[in-house]
Amino acid sequence: MSVVTNTTTIGAIELPSRRNTELLLLGFAVLIPMFAYANVGLAINGTLPPGMVLYGLGLGALAGIAHLVVRRYAKYADPLLLPLATLLNGLGLVLIWRLDQSERLQNLAKRAFGGFSPSAPRQMMYTAVAIALFAGVLLVLKDHRVLQRFTYISMAGALVLLILPVIPGLGADVFGAKIWISVGGFSIQPGEFAKIVIAIFFAGYLMVKRDALALASRRFMGLYLPRGRDLGPILMIWAMSLLVLVFENDLGTSLLFFGMFVIMLYVATERTSWIVIGLLMSVGGATVVGATASHVKVRVTAWLDPFDCYATSGACEQVGQSIMSFGSGGVLGAGWGQGNSDLIGFAANSDFIFSTVGEELGLAGVMAFLLLYGLIIERGVRTALAARDPFGKLFAIGLSGAFALQIFVVAGGVMGLIPLTGMTMPFLASGGSSVLANWILIAILIRISDTARRPAPAPAPSPDSEMTQVVRPS
Repeated sequence: MSVVTNTTTIGAIELPSRRNTELLLLGFAVLIPMFAYANVGLAINGTLPPGMVLYGLGLGALAGIAHLVVRRYAKYADPLLLPLATLLNGLGLVLIWRLDQSERLQNLAKRAFGGFSPSAPRQMMYTAVAIALFAGVLLVLKDHRVLQRFTYISMAGALVLLILPVIPGLGADVFGAKIWISVGGFSIQPGEFAKIVIAIFFAGYLMVKRDALALASRRFMGLYLPRGRDLGPILMIWAMSLLVLVFENDLGTSLLFFGMFVIMLYVATERTSWIVIGLLMSVGGATVVGATASHVKVRVTAWLDPFDCYATSGACEQVGQSIMSFGSGGVLGAGWGQGNSDLIGFAANSDFIFSTVGEELGLAGVMAFLLLYGLIIERGVRTALAARDPFGKLFAIGLSGAFALQIFVVAGGVMGLIPLTGMTMPFLASGGSSVLANWILIAILIRISDTARRPAPAPAPSPDSEMTQVVRPS
């Protein structure tokens, strides 16, 4: 005797979205800057800052809005990216507000510009706009693979963004660097947005050409050298980075673009020769420009010996003050609000804001901030590894590589490891362009991670699988 039963197909197992984990981490990402804010107020004035509650409510509201958008439109996204960005942005607001309380900087602004305008409220406004752009990217960009259609359009867009600062009447020369444009009374740094746009071009181009770049090569001294015609893309990017450096005096953006392309090229082809070629070309280009461009030459001189020209060069004085800030901070730092990094001057809350971290939080604080940045980079690389499409892999690794390079060149410049580049520390430094561009970068990584982590849909049931005879012996 036997029994015949009906069985059905088993659907896909629902994976945890980790949104509650993200919400819990966001709570800590808001509370930690509030404690830092209170610490600065107690150290400077002996009382709690009057705007501490309003600041906490504002940051919490912005974080809550971002979380709701991610919960609704990117349910399976990485749960760490949003809390990490919120924590860094919140601590950046505290650092900027702390420097706003400096009487030195206030008097310096009054002498130079006839008045002082605090930067923290303006930075809070930029953060609100950035969160709105973050939400807009997640609402509009339903699938990151759509961007692949705009491969060559993005290349043209990136070139336009790079050319804008050198257009007479539109570009502005700020302390020797032509990297800003003035629109409606606001200053915008197009290079911050160009790094995202050009990453789209690199990802789309290398996805199509990677086989030719990887396989068509000749072996020479243990390296696989590409064919001459395959060197075209890297030569074009090298030339473009040099042109940016020559015409805009922008060392940071040149290093960022060229370095990002070499990283993506290596990931796409898995050829070590591209790294060697890229390093040789970057050293050669930097040597030539460093010997001819006066603005770059000044920064190289300040890097080699900042105390030799301390009294005669503003660049040397800034680097010297920055190095002394890190040195006086020691291991644990002087404490929130008790340092003297405001001696750096105008760039204390932008290019050199990491010096305040070094002096007031010490080596421990510097390592903590670098760890937070490293976690964002690690989650970006993990997203690239998990992506199911080659465009998403290259795009995620390109954005993560650009973020890592920017951290390296800014931190290395203010610590004296490499020459100053003029770039700003993501999420920490004062400036609207940087915070807007980096929140867009986080939104794109969240979109790619949502696509990568989202469970595959269950297969449609077939008539054959709906009725399966199972014979059981009696």
